[in-house]
Amino acid sequence: MRLIRHLTPSGPAIAIRHADGSHTAVAGDPVNGYSDSGQPATLGKILAPVAPTNIIGIGLNYRKHALEGKRGVPERPMWFMKTSNAVQHPGEPIRLPVSSDKVDYEGELAVVLGRDTHNVTREAALEHVLGYTIAIDVSARDWQFEFGGGQFNHGKSFDTFCPLGPELVTPEEFDPATAQLTTRVNGETRQNSPIADLVFDVPTLVSFLSTDRTLPAGTVILTGTPSGVGYAMEPPHWLAPGDEVSVEISGLGCLTNPVAAATP
Repeated sequence: MRLIRHLTPSGPAIAIRHADGSHTAVAGDPVNGYSDSGQPATLGKILAPVAPTNIIGIGLNYRKHALEGKRGVPERPMWFMKTSNAVQHPGEPIRLPVSSDKVDYEGELAVVLGRDTHNVTREAALEHVLGYTIAIDVSARDWQFEFGGGQFNHGKSFDTFCPLGPELVTPEEFDPATAQLTTRVNGETRQNSPIADLVFDVPTLVSFLSTDRTLPAGTVILTGTPSGVGYAMEPPHWLAPGDEVSVEISGLGCLTNPVAAATP
């Protein structure tokens, strides 16, 4: 099933996109239970497909990305948080912060949990996955690596630093092991990798993160980015106003966001 969150005159709503291109309204919501109402839906502005309760990012989860950053592959998942203000809708601008001039892109597969998850085994982890979508993990590298000894969460959590979308695709329609991730900046391919190259796959991440920790329904897990990020280029390529970032994952569609200067 392909779920689209969109804006109606009465507020956000969820619709199902069918194979013939038609849409029907959802009764309920994806996190707390839903069904196809069968009623035709006219889409309004497309929103991020979920309003996350948590956003957890995974670092260095593709071997080539760990190597391009001159760091070893971690022995266990390395994670950080992004705050909810970072969420941005498809097509809306990534706003460059006034406190950083080294802003980078990271195309990623995002996993959305559909129920509270605590101490789940790897074997049972996928039973807790509501669906998958695309994310851009925008990162201020100076805050991440330079200022104050490294401020990972700070440099990952500025406004608009987590575009999500355009759809939430349920597990029966999407298999990460067969998908390809491609990131383009201004039409130039920067990242191109099979998601099967993840060091720690989705079941491993869900199990690890839920050990001794409750992940509430609606938690979004950003699974990591492949090689090809801007900071590893020679010279580094930072995002600038007027750029456009597009992340495509086969089976999930394409998420595109322009880049704009910070608002006063």
